[in-house]
Amino acid sequence: MNADPDDSLFGPLAPERPGEWALSLAVPADPGHLDELRGDGAHGLAPSWSAFFDHTGTEGLADLNRRAENLQRQIRDNGVTYNVYADDSGLQRPWALDLFPMILGPSDWAQIEAGVLQRARLLNAVMADLYGPRELLQRGLLPAALVQGHPGYLRAMQGVRPRGGTWLHIVGFDLAHGPDGRWWVVGQRTQAPSGLGYLLENRIAIGRQFPKAFAGLRVQRLAASYRALMDGIKSLAPEGENARIALLTPGPYNETYFEHAYLARYLGLTLVEGNDLTVRDERLFLKTLAGLEPVHALIKRVDDQWLDPLELRPDSTLGVPGLLQVLRAGHLVLANAPGSAPLESSALLGFLPAISEHLLGEPLALPSLATWWCGEDAALRGVLPLLKDGVIKATYPGGGPDTVIGQGLTPREIDEWTGRLVRQPEQHTVQSWLPLSQTPTWTGDRLMPRSAMLRVFALADGAGSWRVLPGGLVRLAPRGQLVAAMQRGGSSADCWVLTDGAVDHTSLLRSQPGSFAIAQQKQPVTSRAAENLFWLGRYTERAENTVRLAETVLDQLDGEEPGTQALLAWLTEVSRENALVLADVPDALLSSRVFARSLMANLAPHPQDPAAASSFSVGFNLGALANAAAQVRERLSREHWNLIERLQTGFAAGAARLLDNGELSTGGTQLLLQEASQQLAAITGSQTDRMVRDDGWRLLSIGRHIERLATLSRALALGLQSGSVHEPAGFEAMVALFDSTITFHAQYQQRRDMVALIDLLVLDRDNPRSLAWVVQTLRARLARLGQSVAPQDAELARGLPDPAGWQLAELSNWQRDADGRRVWGALLRLLEDCEAAAVELSDEITRLHFSHADRRSQTLSI
Repeated sequence: MNADPDDSLFGPLAPERPGEWALSLAVPADPGHLDELRGDGAHGLAPSWSAFFDHTGTEGLADLNRRAENLQRQIRDNGVTYNVYADDSGLQRPWALDLFPMILGPSDWAQIEAGVLQRARLLNAVMADLYGPRELLQRGLLPAALVQGHPGYLRAMQGVRPRGGTWLHIVGFDLAHGPDGRWWVVGQRTQAPSGLGYLLENRIAIGRQFPKAFAGLRVQRLAASYRALMDGIKSLAPEGENARIALLTPGPYNETYFEHAYLARYLGLTLVEGNDLTVRDERLFLKTLAGLEPVHALIKRVDDQWLDPLELRPDSTLGVPGLLQVLRAGHLVLANAPGSAPLESSALLGFLPAISEHLLGEPLALPSLATWWCGEDAALRGVLPLLKDGVIKATYPGGGPDTVIGQGLTPREIDEWTGRLVRQPEQHTVQSWLPLSQTPTWTGDRLMPRSAMLRVFALADGAGSWRVLPGGLVRLAPRGQLVAAMQRGGSSADCWVLTDGAVDHTSLLRSQPGSFAIAQQKQPVTSRAAENLFWLGRYTERAENTVRLAETVLDQLDGEEPGTQALLAWLTEVSRENALVLADVPDALLSSRVFARSLMANLAPHPQDPAAASSFSVGFNLGALANAAAQVRERLSREHWNLIERLQTGFAAGAARLLDNGELSTGGTQLLLQEASQQLAAITGSQTDRMVRDDGWRLLSIGRHIERLATLSRALALGLQSGSVHEPAGFEAMVALFDSTITFHAQYQQRRDMVALIDLLVLDRDNPRSLAWVVQTLRARLARLGQSVAPQDAELARGLPDPAGWQLAELSNWQRDADGRRVWGALLRLLEDCEAAAVELSDEITRLHFSHADRRSQTLSI
């Protein structure tokens, strides 16, 4: 899109003055707020923003709407999400990212960097004191009630000294830019600070939209800080450079799970949940297909109290029994060390100036907002008259609303809050109100100011040493609101830190000049990931089978000629066994119309009736497929995950539309099933061609073929027992269910005899839908798994029927029973053996690979 001087959006301004164009579109910041676009209040643009628009140019400004659309498309395509627990519309929503970054000049960043580095050292020293000599409590620099009364103070950590004396490897500081141009600390996050993954995705996405401005403004890069963090952790770990580092996540239902998976992939870490880990002899191990492998460092994204059910919350399923014992023994670097929750309390900010003088011998370089902990009588009396101009916060988690702004309270509400503070003073902290600076955002035709808060990170790069990531996560408040929080509908922006010096082009890709050897550390396949991959394969195959079966049933029931008794009996039985209809639905022979409508009505649960969700039909299988994929999302390509997500949501929406229309249509349902079939074919292609063929992939493939063997064997056996395969329509339906229609007619033309059917669907080792091909593939996968994981896998292959002994003449032999019906004795026995072998193989794989529990009880050393 080229700039047009007469464009109604920009007006007839001269194209050589893009800054003036931008300024003419910019709504000023609200009174009392610093305007980041205009800087210190001058009428023109701040120098950094003026340079940004100069580099963007007139054509770039005229192209903003297209860039905004590209940005949103990129976010959707990359699957960037932020989960909201209380969101009734669904667990996942796309990450909200604005087009324009916040830009910080070198002087602003120098102020922030110095203050954040000092505070990282200070908070680490506070931790060391709280769980060591406790001088701060003895000297009264910190009230004992504030620390020891905090539910996150962990007495189990008393006397522990983490490796290298580093308690805090990652610290997040929430900063606000005040009207006076100073940066203020509003809060700090130390347990499991979020944002390191999202800000990286923000950087990549926004950098692509403004490549000229990004390069021309000399924006400092981020990779060097991430590498320093990893090097710092390894330097403290027991195994040094060879240490195995894992990232502990609560799982895919956590609100920030996307960035857990994103960070693990970016940093080359193993993403684990609590049940992936186990403790043996005061050491931490990862449960993998190959057995237990040691873990030497753990970056946790789980809050402290959930880490160890033996010593902390006994109801936790997110942690690892015995984890604190490993930490005490010095066999693990845990980032961050448990017990830092009291540092996150807003009340601490009021005590840090004196603590800094005591522990560091220097005043705070970066000020905190004035803060009063109401648990002190003098502070309570002094702050009560100031509530109208303050912000009320909970001292402890769960102690009340996180943030209540006094300016928004009525006189009656002020009185109510006064009474609450007097009754429960220690539960509340009051902080002075600071109008947040407002940064420009793009709305489609204007630059609108929105209140912003910046989270920056201090990362430990060695023992007692930190560096500040040159950038941060900007959180934007919704227009007209004062609090910048993602949970309240806010959005995010990138943060560009400009430098006067050289831009650091460090990469996380390590290289050794002159060396042609590539050392590759393969990521282990955890038992949990293996199990989910196994079921991902099974549910993918199961979804394909049920979609194809539903299409076949509707085709037969909607035909011009009524189905025969044998065909309708087969359709009824195979539909019930694959959960396409409820058990109490009349047989298709009694009412084919009722049977077809029941099948269509149960394709997917209606979104307005969550209770209707059950283990029935296509919709359930697609949901189970998506759930299994979500558990191993870090192992899937972006396209693979997007296909699965779009299939599940699209199918549910399509089924709901059919139900909402009030009249179920066979044609509409068939179209929906055809679209699902096409998407499933693409998912199968991703699993075949877009995944590394490691042991996890082999289990996925084994899962698919176990499902295929059991389903098709049973369907063919039912067809023989009902006699439907001896009729033209039933014959064609069986070939269609085996997805072999084109192959059959190409090889056998117009033949419809059982010899041809058995040859193609049972014996043909070149047909991936034949039972012989499925069995020989299972044998090959198990043999390969036996070479790399456990010899027992190769032994499992012996429990499968051997296609080498299958003979067409024997399987084609039949006899008539007393009623004159054909009985296919050898073929039915083979089909029953195949189905039973598939079930037994699934059970044996589960027993062998998906748990490493032993009979030793886990005990705590005292």
